[in-house]
Amino acid sequence: MKTQTPEEKKQVEEAIANPAALNELIEALSGGSRRGRQQAAKVIAAVAAANSEILVPHAAALVDALERPEAQTRWECLDTLAQLVPLDGRTCEKAVPGAETALFDEDSGPLRLAAMRFLCRLGATTEKRSEKVWPLIDEGIQCWHGDLEFQDMLIAIIDFSQGKLAPEVKAALADRMRFDATNGRGMLKKRAIQIVENCEK
Repeated sequence: MKTQTPEEKKQVEEAIANPAALNELIEALSGGSRRGRQQAAKVIAAVAAANSEILVPHAAALVDALERPEAQTRWECLDTLAQLVPLDGRTCEKAVPGAETALFDEDSGPLRLAAMRFLCRLGATTEKRSEKVWPLIDEGIQCWHGDLEFQDMLIAIIDFSQGKLAPEVKAALADRMRFDATNGRGMLKKRAIQIVENCEK
């Protein structure tokens, strides 16, 4: 769980209890202040962790916020959208282009990780969605293999491998991870084996 200041905890509680306070936070996502957008996105992500249902009507605004220039606003919104996937997958699908841009952002590890988590969560819901996001997940695995965030990405990919994947996606994911399952070490090897086994069930 991300650390929160007492002020942020208060904002989260207010947003959950008061629709007007939540609306203010959503509006701040498109405001002119970079710091204001980041702070609003952080509080909204905490709201999503506590009560994601109340954010469903605001999903489109969260997708739009993936266009902001600063990394933190985008990763907090991707974390929030990942929570909304089971509740409004259709709107969350519209976030795929923004997630793709985030996944290949060379400057921000947390942003890349949030994008991978979101894509894996979305792709696990239906065979059709798995086909849509798999090329991005596959490229992400190749691009960031060995990066600091890669082990955490693998945790998201394990969840993806347990989802409702199209047969060809399962086969391709197993093929992609087989080298690490055979030749990797430590947690990398362990997680790769788990992914391959999930795909072959």
